[in-house]
Formats: sequence, C-alpha cells, structure tokens
Amino acid sequence: MEILTLDFETYYDKAFSLSKLTIEEYIRDPQFEVVGIAVKQNEEMSEWFSGTYAETKKWLGKFDWENSIAIAHNAMFDMAILNWVYDIRPKKIVDTLSMARAVHTTEVGGSLAALATYYKLGKKGTEVVQALGKKRLDFTPDELEAYAGYCINDAEITYKLFKRLMKGVPQGFPTFELSLIDLTIRMFSEPTLVLDKPLLEEHLAIVRGKKEALLSKAKVKRELLMSNPKFAELLKKCGVVPPTKISPTTGKETYAFAKTDEGFKALLEHDNVVVQVLTQARAGTKSTLEESRTERFIGISQRGAIPIPLRYYAAHTGRWGGDQKINMQNLPRKSALKKALCAPEGYTFIDCDLSQIEARVLAWLAGQDDLLTAFAYGDDVYKIMASAIYNIPIEQIDDKQRFVGKTTILGCGFGMGPVKFREQLKTFGVDLPMKECERTISVYRDTYNMIPRLWYSANDALTAMQDNDVTYLDENNRIKVIGKEGILLPNGLYINYPDLRMQKREEGGREELVYDTRKGRTVIPTRIYGGKCIENIVQALARIVVGQHLLAVAKKYKVVMTVHDAIGCIAPIEEAEEAFAYVAACMKQRPSWARDLPLNCEGGYGPAYGKVVGVKV
Repeated sequence: MEILTLDFETYYDKAFSLSKLTIEEYIRDPQFEVVGIAVKQNEEMSEWFSGTYAETKKWLGKFDWENSIAIAHNAMFDMAILNWVYDIRPKKIVDTLSMARAVHTTEVGGSLAALATYYKLGKKGTEVVQALGKKRLDFTPDELEAYAGYCINDAEITYKLFKRLMKGVPQGFPTFELSLIDLTIRMFSEPTLVLDKPLLEEHLAIVRGKKEALLSKAKVKRELLMSNPKFAELLKKCGVVPPTKISPTTGKETYAFAKTDEGFKALLEHDNVVVQVLTQARAGTKSTLEESRTERFIGISQRGAIPIPLRYYAAHTGRWGGDQKINMQNLPRKSALKKALCAPEGYTFIDCDLSQIEARVLAWLAGQDDLLTAFAYGDDVYKIMASAIYNIPIEQIDDKQRFVGKTTILGCGFGMGPVKFREQLKTFGVDLPMKECERTISVYRDTYNMIPRLWYSANDALTAMQDNDVTYLDENNRIKVIGKEGILLPNGLYINYPDLRMQKREEGGREELVYDTRKGRTVIPTRIYGGKCIENIVQALARIVVGQHLLAVAKKYKVVMTVHDAIGCIAPIEEAEEAFAYVAACMKQRPSWARDLPLNCEGGYGPAYGKVVGVKV
C-alpha cells in the first residue's frame, strides 16, 4: 500500500480556533475553511494545494486513498476533515501523536515541535502566526507560498516522525497497536451514533429546575454559593466554623469545600437544618458538569452524528481517556446522556462488558490458582471472600456481607491499607470499624497469599529497573524487565517509570521510590511501590485484552466506542441476537499469552447506549 502523509492548514482567528473550540465544533462551523493541504506520497517530496472546495476535492481525488495508509499528526483532526468535508476514508489511518503517547507517555510532550526537537527531525516553522485571521483569498501570493512551505515542512516532519516511532521500541512499534490507533481515530472521524435532542432538552430543563429549586429553598443568590469566601461567610453567620484542609499543591490552609472533603460531607449532616440546606444548594449549583455536557450534546445533535473522542494511550498503562470536553468514559450509569446516544435507524446498539477483568488478570499474574478456578467455574467469588471474612457458610451470606467481599476482592489486590479500604466502604454506605477493616485485609492476604508475594516481585522489578538489569522476576515468568526500557508487555510496549530513584518526599521524611510524571510543563515526583506497580501491570494487561476484543469485534461489526472494559458496536436490528452472541464470543476469547486466563462478559442490546436490555451470556 502507498503511504500518504498529510497536513491541513485551515482558517483560524483568536475566537475561532482549536484552543477555543472542540474539533467537532471547529470543523462543522460555517466559518471553517481549508486554506491548503500538503500530501507526501511515499518518499516523494510533499505537494501543496490551495483552491476552492471543488478544486481541492478534485486534487485530493488523484490519490488512491481507499488503498493507502494515511498518516497525520493529531489524525483525529485531519481525518475528520477528510471524511466530513471531502467524503474520503483511507484504508488505514496512522496517528503519530498516538504513537508518541504509547512510546513516551508524557515524558517528551505530544506536540510536533517537541517531538521534532527530541528526535532531531528538523525545526518546525512559525509561519502559521502570520495566518491568524486570514481566509484563503486574504493571502498574497508570497504569503501563501510561505504558508505552503510551513505546511510542507510539517508533512515532511510527520513522515520522519512516523519512521522514527516505528523503531521507537526495541522490537519496533507493534502492528496490534497501529490497528487500535486506526480504530480509535475512526470512532471519531466516522461517526454513526445519533443524539436524541428532545430527550436532552427535557433533561437539561430538569437539571436546571433542580438547581433553581435548591436556590429557592436556600434563599440565597447563586454567586454567594459559588464563591468559597462568600460561602464561608454564610456558614459563619450560622455559627459554624468553615472546615479547612492543607492544599496538596500549595501546602497552605484552604477551605475544605470540595464534595469529597470530609469536612464538607459533615456539613450535609449538620444539626442546623439551615447549614444542611445551604450545603446542599452549594453542592447542586457548583456542579456544572452534567449541565454543560448536556448543552454540548444538544449542540452536537444540531450539527450531525456524534463523533466519539478518545485519547489513545491516555495513561502510561495504555488505557483510553476522555477527550474533547465530552468525556465518554465517565457518563453517569443511568443518565439521560447515555439514553440519548442512539443507534442509527435500522440498527441496534450492542454493549458488552468484561466481568471482573482486573481481578481475573491479577489472579492470573499471581498464579492464584484457586481464585482462577472459581472464576473459571462461574462461582460467586464475592460470596466466597465474604464467607472467609465472616467465617460463615456461603449460603448464609447476605447482600451487605457480599458487598464487603466484593470491595475486598476488587480493592485489596494492590496493597490497599485499612484507612482507604474503610473510606471505599463508607462511600457506598457501609461503615466498618477500623479494627474490622484491618482484620478483613489480613483475611484477604492470608486467603490469597500468592497476591502479596506478587507485590514483592514487583518491588524486585522496580529495583531491576533502577539497576538497568535484565531478568525474569516472578516465579510465574510473567513480569519481565528489559533494563531501562521498563516492564515488557505482551503487546511489545513497556511500562516505564522515568528517572526512577529514591527520594525524600518531605523534609525529615523517609526515603521513597519515586518517578517523574508531567502535567504540562510541571514535573511531579510520584511515589511507586510494589502494589501500585502491580496495579499498573494489571491495568495494562486488561487494556490489551480489551484491545484484542475490539479488533475481533471490528472484523464483523462497526465498533463505535469503548468505555473502560466495555465495547459498544452497532448491528442491523434483524441481526441483534446473532450480533450479540458474536460480540460475547469475542470477549470470552483468551489471549494467546494467557491461555489459562478465564474470561466472561455481560451485556445486551437495544436502541441506545443507555437503553440496553440485558441478555444472558
């Protein structure tokens, strides 16, 4: 296949740009205009073209896109233009930004300029600054020629970057991951799900009505609740000392008014009813996520099908992340937003979720055979755990006890302590005394003793990474460190911890193993230890399993989204049962690198993401 590397240059100004708008808002806006495009065909020098829509479409038509690999940096943008504006869909899509995330995570940065500097690929131009506020016909011939040079240079750097990233890991960039990049970009650039606008408008009215009701009950203006100092004054007038905390970023005392702060939670249960009402009103009006996301969904519904934006390799474990201001990874379970995501006419939405995938992977990684056997036979592992905790027969376990068993299985596999364990239980309305939490954790570690042993193996793995050693570290030969590259995963990529070192995190504190994470330009020393390392490995392996299932499902049906360990696709209504059976069979497939890993799934199908009727698997 031919390789076509491309870069679009488009109209933008201070108010109309990708810094102000999402990709969907930007491209679908009437102001949007392609100024020009550079296309590099294989190793040939990039060509530039600038013309009317019809001229550009004709020029693009000389390339055999349907039988080519299309490469771009931030391909979500360029491929959306190709499809939405010019009705072009390449055979394969490659995104160098996504590749860079997989190789470097946040260590280098994702911009083309940063990567070009890192790999010494040439200097990215700055001519784009002179294009601010200019439509295509506003450019003089000389200006357009300079802009063409800028665009051609970007295409050339992108191609060089692609070739370099293909060698970015010792075994070369995995073909498996390239297929996942292609699929991820297509979820956005080739949208099919439609939004139920009337349902969204009804939901928006309800959300706003609830906020107004809270304000009316509290008898205060919204701005008094939104401001921390003003809300503190309201509490003082009620004779209440505002709760405070030490900010983890500044180290200074600040108000504990976040919904997760224990001090704020206490206000919701205060003896003074007025304080309760004020706090409820604050919590309700301060939260704008549901309202703003519903508004954004309504806006998209007026412009077309909804593109599903996902950040490939958003975490260093490889997991996908939300993007473009509509994080699809955290839609509330029974929200109208999920119900509004509808399959197109004539199709049904299939939603299938891997069951207990991380707990299963952990048991496999540790060689905890009794737990693996229980998963394989479909036993209720939560009741089994609860039976061990409470020392009573399984058949006598009630719902509350089973919940404790569930929280133990899902939460204690990575070294969680009693304080955090107790907090998790309390979040769901179960309050265990601290001593009981300590005993429960001890029972878990004694019952599944291979798992704590795995944490110690991970500590050895971290030491090996510090020493640039190469060794198999665990007795099951499932954790392998390749020197400074890090922990080798079955997909050929690595989990790495940049600048891994011992460091005192606080003055007078003990030394801890830390590595560097980046948030923008800020470098943050982050603690790492055996349990956390195992959590990273388990999440990475679970993500690889999901990725394999995604590609298997995509062979027959159009995959439209993935959320954590779930896959969403569409199928013709008349094939609903057959399609669900196919998806479920795909998600039970054991990976080649873990033939003894038992998998199961649950799900169903229906007219929309949030209107799926469960089907027994």
